[in-house]
Amino acid sequence: MASRLPTAHLIDGSLYVFRAWHSMPDEFHDADGHPVNAVHGYTRFLCELLEREKPSHLAVAFDASLTTSFRNAIYPAYKANRELPPPDLERQFVQCRAVTEALGIHVMIDHSFEADDLIGSTLWGLRAHGFRSVIVSADKDFGQLLGEHDEQWDFARNLRWGPAGVFERLGVHPEQVADFLALCGDAVDNIPGVPGIGAKTAAALLAHFGSLDELLDRVEEVPFLRLRGAASCAAKLREHADAARLYRRLTRIALDAPIEGSAEVLVRRRDVSTLDALCEQLRFGPLTRNRLRALTSG
Repeated sequence: MASRLPTAHLIDGSLYVFRAWHSMPDEFHDADGHPVNAVHGYTRFLCELLEREKPSHLAVAFDASLTTSFRNAIYPAYKANRELPPPDLERQFVQCRAVTEALGIHVMIDHSFEADDLIGSTLWGLRAHGFRSVIVSADKDFGQLLGEHDEQWDFARNLRWGPAGVFERLGVHPEQVADFLALCGDAVDNIPGVPGIGAKTAAALLAHFGSLDELLDRVEEVPFLRLRGAASCAAKLREHADAARLYRRLTRIALDAPIEGSAEVLVRRRDVSTLDALCEQLRFGPLTRNRLRALTSG
C-alpha cells in the first residue's frame, strides 16, 4: 500500500548542516574568505539524496528559533544548555538555505516554531491529501509523527523505520513518544523529566497505563505494579505531575505551525538563474558544479 501512495520527503536541514560543520575539514572558503565547510558538506548530502531518491515532493526545514520558540515562553530553560551557533556557522546556515532554494527545493523556517513543528504540520496536512511522508532525520522526537505508511530515514547510517521501528528503539508506540520524553526527560533539549524515572520505567508505565494522562489519573495504582521502586515512583509522579504535563507541552511536536499547505509547493522548480553566481561565491569545484547543474536541468 505504501509504495502506491505519493511520497513527500521532509528533511531536517539543520541536523545535516551541523553534521557537516563537525565532519568536514576547515579548508573550504568562499570568495570573501569566509569558511564554508558546512555548506560544502550539506550540499553533497543534498545532491546525494536527490540523485538517489529523485523525490517528486520535498521540503527542507531549518531552525531559526533557538531562543524564540513558543516553548521558550512556556519554559525559559528550554534548550538553555545549547550554545548559540558561532557567526561563521550562522553565515553558513544562510548559504545552505540559498543552495536549497537554488535547487528549487521548498524551504521552511519560522522564528516561533522549530523545524520539527514545520515538518510535523506539513506531514499532517499532506496525510489528509493521501500522501505518505519520509522524514529525513536521526532525531528520536520524530517518532511521534509516524503513521502507518510513514518512514523515518537516518540518511548517514542509511537506516529506515516505520512505526514498529519506534517501538524497537524506544519501547513505546509513536503516539506515546511525547509522553515518554516528558517522563524520562530529554537532556538534548534540557527537559529534566520526572526525577527517578528513566527510559525503562517510563516505557513500562506507558505500556501499562497507555498515556501520561491515564498514568497521572491512576497514580494510586503504581505502588502495586511489579516495578522496582514502585512506591517511590508513585510519590515522584504525584509530586511532579504538573511538571510532567508541562514537559509534554515541550516534547509534543506542534501540528499547527504556519506552513504553505498545498502539495504543489513541495514540487521542485527548475530555475538555474542563481546557480552559477552561487557556485562562484561558494567556490564549488567542478564536480559539485556539474552535480548541481545536472540536478537543475531535468
